[in-house]
Amino acid sequence: MTAAATLAPAPRPAAALVARRARGRLVLLALALVALALIVVASLTLGVRDLDLGTVWQALTSPVPGDVDHDVVRDQRVPRTLIGLAAGAALGVAGTLIQGVTRNPIADPGLLGLNSGASLAVVIAVSLLGITSPLGFVWFAFAGAAAAALVVFSIGAGQPVKLALVGATVTALITPMITLVLLRDPTAFNLYRFWAVGSLTGRGMETLERLWPFVVVGVVLAFALARRLTMLSLGDDVARALGQSVGVTRGLTAAAIVLLAGTATALAGPIALVGLAVAHAARRLVGTDYRWIVPMTALLGPIMLLGADVIGRLVLPHSELEAGVVAAAIGAPVLIAVARGRTVAGV
Repeated sequence: MTAAATLAPAPRPAAALVARRARGRLVLLALALVALALIVVASLTLGVRDLDLGTVWQALTSPVPGDVDHDVVRDQRVPRTLIGLAAGAALGVAGTLIQGVTRNPIADPGLLGLNSGASLAVVIAVSLLGITSPLGFVWFAFAGAAAAALVVFSIGAGQPVKLALVGATVTALITPMITLVLLRDPTAFNLYRFWAVGSLTGRGMETLERLWPFVVVGVVLAFALARRLTMLSLGDDVARALGQSVGVTRGLTAAAIVLLAGTATALAGPIALVGLAVAHAARRLVGTDYRWIVPMTALLGPIMLLGADVIGRLVLPHSELEAGVVAAAIGAPVLIAVARGRTVAGV
C-alpha cells in the first residue's frame, strides 16, 4: 500500500450521507413550519386595523361580546387565515402532483384548464340557477374544476406535452363561453368579478367546514403516492421495471389533483401560479424525492398564499389588494424563469 493510499480519506458511508441529507431536509421543513407560524400570526394581527398579540389572544380565548377588535379577529381574520391555510396547502400539493405526473415544469391547476372549468360552473350557477351566495356556488366551482380535470387527463393521459395542449385548448374554449354569459347578465358579472380575482375574504367558516375533508383526503393521497411519483419521474419504463403500474399511479394522482385543485378553487377562487412557484421552490430546497417535496409544498403553499393576503392588506392605505393579484405578481417571475429554461431537475 502506498503512502498516498494510506493518507487518503476513507469514503463516507452511503448510509451516513443519506442520514445527513435527511437531517438537512428535516431542518428545512422545521424552518418552513416556523415561517408558516409567523405568517399565521401576521394574518391575525396585521391589516387595515392593526392589532397586538394580546388582543388577538384574548379574542381567541376569552372574547368580550361587542368588542370590535375581538369581532374582527373571530369573524374575519380567523376564517380567512384558516381558508388560506387549506387553500394554500391544496394549491401547493396539487401543483406538485401535476408537475410530477406530467413531467411538465410549467404545469399548474390554472394552466391546465381547472380554473376555467370552475369559473364556467360558477357563472352557470349564478346566471341560470340564481345562486348568489359563496356557500351555494362553491359546489359548482368544485364540480367545474373536477370536470375540466377529467377532460384534460382523459384526453392527454400519459403524454405530458399533450396534457398542456389540452389544458390550453379547454381554457380557450371555455373563456368565450364565460364572457358571453357575463355580457348578458350584469348580476352574474358583478358576482363573478369578485370571485374570479381570487380572494380569502367573503367566505365564512361554513364554507371551510364543508370542504376541508376534501383537502385532507387529497393531501393524504398525495403522501401515499409520493414514492410512486419519484419512480415515475425517472420515466415510465424505469417505473415499470421497478414494478409500478404507471396507469394506476396516474389515475390516483389525477383523483388527488381533482380533490385538491377543485377544493382550493371553490374556497378561494381561481388563484394561479401558487402551485407552480412552490413546487419549484420545494425542489430547490429538498431535491427530487417526492417524499420530501410533498410535505414541503404543503407548507410553502399556505406560506405563499397567506403571505400574499397579508401583503395585499398593507400595500394600499385603508384598503386591500386581493390575494390572487399579489400571488400572481409573486408567481409570474417564476413562470418567466422556467419559460427561459431555468428549470429544476426532477420534473
